[in-house]
Amino acid sequence: MGQAPVQVTYTGTSRWRRRTGEYDSLAAALHAATDGDVLTVAPGTYRENLVLERAVTLRGPERAGSGSVRIAPPEGVALTVRASATVRDLQLEGQDAASPALLVEDCTPELTGIRIMTRSAAGMEVRGGARPTVRRCTVDNPAGLGISVGGGAGGLYEECEVVAAGQAGVSVGDGAHPRLERCRIHHASGAGLSLHGDGSAAEAVGCEVYEIKGAGVQVTARATGHLTDCRVHRTTADGVTLDTDAVLTLADCEIHDVPENAVDLRSRSVLTLTRSKVRRFGRNGLSVWDPGTRADANACEIHESTGDYPAVWVSDGASAVLDSCRVHGVPDALFVLDRGSQVDVLDCDLTQVRGTAVSVSDGATVRLDDCRIREAGTGAWFRDHGSGGTLANCTIDAVATGMIVTKGADPTVERCTVTSPEEAGVYVSAEGLGTFHNCRVAGSRGYGFHVIDGCRSTLRRCRTERCSRGGYEFAEEGAVVEDCTSDESAAPTAVPTAPAPGPAVPMSTATAGLLTASEAVPARSAAPPAGSTAGTAGTKNGGTADGAGTPLGGTARPAEEVLGELDALVGLESVKREVRTLTNMIEVGRRREEAGLKAASARRHLVFTGSPGTGKTTVARLYGEILHALGVLERGHLVEVSRVDLVGEHIGSTAIRTQEAFHRARGGVLFIDEAYALSPEDSGRDFGREAIDTLVKLMEDHRDEVVVIAAGYTAEMERFLAVNPGVGSRFSRTITFGDYAPEELLDIVEQQAAEHEYHLAKGTGDALVDHFAALPKGPSFGNGRTARQTFEAMVERHAGRVSQVSQPDTDDLTLLYPEDLPSDAES
Repeated sequence: MGQAPVQVTYTGTSRWRRRTGEYDSLAAALHAATDGDVLTVAPGTYRENLVLERAVTLRGPERAGSGSVRIAPPEGVALTVRASATVRDLQLEGQDAASPALLVEDCTPELTGIRIMTRSAAGMEVRGGARPTVRRCTVDNPAGLGISVGGGAGGLYEECEVVAAGQAGVSVGDGAHPRLERCRIHHASGAGLSLHGDGSAAEAVGCEVYEIKGAGVQVTARATGHLTDCRVHRTTADGVTLDTDAVLTLADCEIHDVPENAVDLRSRSVLTLTRSKVRRFGRNGLSVWDPGTRADANACEIHESTGDYPAVWVSDGASAVLDSCRVHGVPDALFVLDRGSQVDVLDCDLTQVRGTAVSVSDGATVRLDDCRIREAGTGAWFRDHGSGGTLANCTIDAVATGMIVTKGADPTVERCTVTSPEEAGVYVSAEGLGTFHNCRVAGSRGYGFHVIDGCRSTLRRCRTERCSRGGYEFAEEGAVVEDCTSDESAAPTAVPTAPAPGPAVPMSTATAGLLTASEAVPARSAAPPAGSTAGTAGTKNGGTADGAGTPLGGTARPAEEVLGELDALVGLESVKREVRTLTNMIEVGRRREEAGLKAASARRHLVFTGSPGTGKTTVARLYGEILHALGVLERGHLVEVSRVDLVGEHIGSTAIRTQEAFHRARGGVLFIDEAYALSPEDSGRDFGREAIDTLVKLMEDHRDEVVVIAAGYTAEMERFLAVNPGVGSRFSRTITFGDYAPEELLDIVEQQAAEHEYHLAKGTGDALVDHFAALPKGPSFGNGRTARQTFEAMVERHAGRVSQVSQPDTDDLTLLYPEDLPSDAES
């Protein structure tokens, strides 16, 4: 066999049977053994395939440090165990891609201290009903599975380690049911722990799965798992994933540092999550999909998201229960989508949420009971028709907006309190509904209940306290209000720390059942709302102005100077007239207020329509400067955005992006270029509509702080204005920018030439007019941009021509001739 004689010491059941033998092979030594014998193998490398078919003990040297016993055949299974044998302190090596290094079949052996270093189909395969006890074994198999348990096998695996696997670290299938205790699985290139197949089940206690190129734990195809006190972290895919009728229980577990979903389940799978922590995940902390799929989480914590996705996502008809859980430090806390999806949230804390704590859309429902929402952008947002559910005995504190109801959503809210919102406590718009019983809003810097667009919300026995802009604001008739009260302590600036004195004023609708804004809070006229003009100082946005009317936030150019710059623009006569009309209305309105007279409400949001290159951005910038000069805007700066700046990759991130852009524009102008791209014709679930809904709300809440200008092609902008009932009403007028005539494009070229110290030679002007007249005027025509590009092309051709002149004079260096015009192909 090409190896030294095999030295084996036998120890039998009788002290007289201890003997030492020398054999040609280990196989021969095993053949000579009987049940109960202990075979102690001398150190060395044995290149043979061993089969244990008797209840013997096969072990390495008794003395530590004397060397290792390597079983390393050139092919096939290194060691096959088919008896209740004991194997200890061996090193198994295999090279067969079709066979395992260690095979255990239909027996109950004890395997201890075995090190498997191989490039085989599997490091260890247990099958055929085997029930081994495996302790302190390691598997290093970068070519295949680490440990494979199948064929109805089971067994106990204690303190074992899979240090590398080319596929799954531990694979359980075909009805197997092992138990793993204090095991470590890492550096696998498939799932760390894979459970699959009907009847397959595994229990893991105190185990760790990490550094996995794939999912940490994968349960599929009706398999079942129960993990207790386990850690899953540092995977490249989901931390834990369930699919197709899988069932998994996680108790006292930790899942963290996962770039994708921490836990993802679909296709009728069921998850029970108890006293577990989920943190530092890139997508969802918990995502639940499909009808029949259910997740129950009790006393769990989900926090520290590293991505821009909701912490908990339930959609496509799935359901979930969150009981006594904490969700914090995340972009959004809970998103529920699609008809049939339902989530019960009981006694939970949702805090430090950058976007929306609870979002319900596309016909989904939620039930929140005894929950606490704090430090969020929006407490709860019911987005559209069919979406609803109930909120009972909940508190929402220190948020931008407490609750939002839009587009036909119809929640029931009972005995809930919203305190210290930056904007409205409850905001309803765009055909939203909602029923509010015994609810309270206190300390709002905006309105308590703000219902616009004629939405038919119902308010019964609600109360508002210390709301800066007023307790109740109903822009149009529609809301049904019964037995509601307010302390009437509207204040123009900061929210007082204690309730203002004065009796509560009951509000009843016993007769008509309808309430207008003036009827709801009759004392509002005693103090102007925050952000409106107060007294004779012309104050805006809670700032101050000096006697000359110059607002804080920077020295403004005089309005006439800016208007002069507008008048100097080529063409745009109708645009100039529109801007002057608006400017005159604003200026006269300000003077009427200073005289103590009522001023007509001038909505300043505009729509600019027309082709590219017609000066829309330039006019928007000048319009902002004019409003700054008039003391209407604090800064008058321009923030230019498009769809890519407002729309995110998933529901929730869009609202965050839109809010960030809007707040950058506070005190100035938000210019939305190609705004129609937010409402594509084949929108489906396009998130552009979410940006529009968010903008409508922000425009209402900050109506005196930001001017919004939406720009784009005429026909497409008509579709944009129709997408949301509140959009059209927010923009006061549409200004159309017509295409430049050829003569006007010539004027632009002449301006560019003068600015750069060039002149047009005789005949060049006529050639330019003919050139511009011949250009096709389709959607791609650039107008002013085309004029500027034409001038740049002429300068380049001029340079090429003059560079050939050895001693150019001033005329050579400055005059542009008809031959410098670009050809039609270049245009």
